[in-house]
Amino acid sequence: MTLFAAAHQAGWLGESVDGIVVWLLANAQGAFDLIKISVLALVSFTEMLLEWFPAWLLAWSVAAIGLWRVSGAFALFVLLGLNLVLSLQLWNEMIATLALVITASLLALVIGLPLGILSARHRSIWRLVRPCLDLMQTMPAFVYLIPAVMLFSTGAVPSILATLIFSMPPVVRLTQLGLSQVPADLIEAGRSFGCSEHQLLWKVQMPSALPTVMTGVNQTIMLSLSMVVIASMIGGGGLGDVVLRGIQQLDVGLGFEGGIAVVILAVILDRLSQSFTARESPTLHQRWRLWVSPWRSS
Repeated sequence: MTLFAAAHQAGWLGESVDGIVVWLLANAQGAFDLIKISVLALVSFTEMLLEWFPAWLLAWSVAAIGLWRVSGAFALFVLLGLNLVLSLQLWNEMIATLALVITASLLALVIGLPLGILSARHRSIWRLVRPCLDLMQTMPAFVYLIPAVMLFSTGAVPSILATLIFSMPPVVRLTQLGLSQVPADLIEAGRSFGCSEHQLLWKVQMPSALPTVMTGVNQTIMLSLSMVVIASMIGGGGLGDVVLRGIQQLDVGLGFEGGIAVVILAVILDRLSQSFTARESPTLHQRWRLWVSPWRSS
């Protein structure tokens, strides 16, 4: 058999995938319509909720959360960054992007956290899930856009579902890792005090694994943001559209403005989600005492 013939026969994999997609379109269109309506309703509700807040109120609210969870310098960055986005007239696009990220991340966590817990408690499930996660993480991001468009057309829904698949592996892996690394003596102590399996999970294992789990949540959010920008190619909307128009029109300024808005949103989401990875976060009163103590001593 020649090399060309072998390569020609190797096309069976792509043909098989095409056949699966065609079969799904012919036999499961009702299920896809239901998924599309549900996801569209969720993202529309999220965007409507975010748009209900005036820009100044949302900016000050996020800054207040940043002051509580991170620092005063970060709160100042939030105010300046969001004011810059508003001055660039990209506020509505940022809200649309944020709604897509929140929806995709929420769906990824709803599926990923239970899957990570099951994987930590049952080795057989982890053996099945791990190769799937390897495939999901190593597959080029653009490949997810093709079946999403074929099954759900274009728009926000295929963008969210492609983002869901792309961003879910970290939370599954790190949830499984965090629960697997809980010390055995801690688990035995919980059992000796009469904990049921449910109590052992939520009162002993999850509190101990929380920093690792929250690291997975952080990575899922950041991957969601990166994929939402890429998904602008299939009509995802938001800041990705701004960047895409800059590429199509060779407009460096427009692309840079969209990129800066994405960076500001990414930094805000990253720092806020990272603040929950620490076991203990200092309170505002403790931060105030640390800040004024050098002045008192002098």
